[in-house]
Amino acid sequence: MQKIVIVGGGFAGINLAKSLSNKRQFEVILIDKENYNFFPPLIYQVATGFVEYSNISYPFRKMFGKSSNVRFLLGSLRKINPQENTLETENQTISYDYLVLAMGTETNYFGMENIKKNALPLKTITDALAIRNHLLQNLEKASQSKSKEELEKYKTIVIAGGGPTGVEVAGMLSELGKVVITNEYPELKELKGAIHIVSATNSLLTPMSEKAQNEAFKQLNRLGVDIKLNLAVKDLIDQKVVLSNGETINSNTLVWAAGVIAKEAKGLPEESIGAGRRILVNEYNQVLYTKNIFAIGDVCLQISDVNYPKGHPQLAQVAIQQANLLAKNIANLISEKSLIPFKYVNKGSMAIISKHKAVVDLPKGFYKGYFAFLTWLFIHIIPIAGFRNRLNLAFNWLLNYVTNNSALRYILNLKN
Repeated sequence: MQKIVIVGGGFAGINLAKSLSNKRQFEVILIDKENYNFFPPLIYQVATGFVEYSNISYPFRKMFGKSSNVRFLLGSLRKINPQENTLETENQTISYDYLVLAMGTETNYFGMENIKKNALPLKTITDALAIRNHLLQNLEKASQSKSKEELEKYKTIVIAGGGPTGVEVAGMLSELGKVVITNEYPELKELKGAIHIVSATNSLLTPMSEKAQNEAFKQLNRLGVDIKLNLAVKDLIDQKVVLSNGETINSNTLVWAAGVIAKEAKGLPEESIGAGRRILVNEYNQVLYTKNIFAIGDVCLQISDVNYPKGHPQLAQVAIQQANLLAKNIANLISEKSLIPFKYVNKGSMAIISKHKAVVDLPKGFYKGYFAFLTWLFIHIIPIAGFRNRLNLAFNWLLNYVTNNSALRYILNLKN
C-alpha cells in the first residue's frame, strides 16, 4: 500500500482525494488548516450577507466519512524534508511515499505593511465574515455620524483589484445600497457614488475577453460605482486610502482583492520555486528537482503546456483537471506504466456583475445578461459539496432574488 499525503483541501486537493478514495492500493492523508472545504467563487456573497457560510462549506470528515482509505488531519504545513520523505506540521511529523502540494494561494500585499494590517482581504470564510461585520458596523456608525466627514468615512468603500472578485463585490454592494440601505437605514441615502473600484490595469476583468471587460465597466458605471483604471492603492493611512497618483479617499474600508501569492512550501529546493512563489513542475505535475513530490492547482507553475507557455491561469478548472490526471498518473507510476502529460482544456470563464447581469466567455463565443446570469448560477451551485448545501443555496438564492432582501445581516463578535 502506497501512502499519499495531500496538503490542502481546495479544488485540487479534494478532487485528488476523491479520485483516490476507496482504492485499496492507496492510503491517503488529507491535511488542511481548516476542518472544512469551501467554495471560493461564492465567498463574496458571504461577505455581503447574501448567503450563509454554511451553504458554501462542507466538513472534510463528513465528506470522506464513508471512504475506506482517506483520513483527514487538521494542521498546517511547516516544513518538507525531501531526503527523509517526511513533512512537519505544528503537531507532528508525517511520512509519505508520495507528497502532493495543493495549498493554493494567500493574499499578496506586495510588502505594504499598513495595508496588510488594516485592509480587509477576501480569501477565507473568516475573511468574509470579518468584512460582513465591518460593513454592518460601519452602517450603524454612519447612521449616528455627527459630521459630513465622519459620514463619508463610514459610507465610502474602496475595492482594490478589478478582477472577478473586485467586480463581483462592487456589484453586490451596489445592489445592497439600492435596496437594503434605502429600506432599513432611513438616516442614510443610497450608497450610490460611495463605492470605488481601483484597478492597476487599463480594464476590469483583465483575464477575460474585451467584450466582458466592456460589459463589466458599463454595468458597474450604471450602478454608480466609481471606476478608477491605471491606478493602484499604495497606502492606508489615518483611515484614508492613498492612490498611486497621490489622490486620497476618505474611508476606513479597503477590500483587498488586488493579488495573491502561492503559499510557502519550506524545504523544497530553491530552484523549484518560480515567480509568485509558485512551485515549478514538469508536464506530469512533478516538482522539479524532486522524485516523489507533486504540486497541483494554484500553487504550481507549469510551463510545459504549449498553449500556456507562461503557466496556466489560477482557476478552479485547472486545479480540477490536474487533480484528476494526477490520480491516474500515480496509479501509472505504481504499475510502471507511462505517464500522461497534462494539457489544460479551457471550458471558459464567467463573472457576475449584479442582479441578473453576468458575462460568460466560452472558447467559441461570448454572451451576457440574464441568460449568462442563469448559467453562472447553475454552474456555481452544481459543484457545492453535499446535496443539502446545494438545496439550501438554491433556496436562499431564489428567496433573496425574489424579495431583494437577505436576512443575514448579523453583527457577530468573532473575537469571543
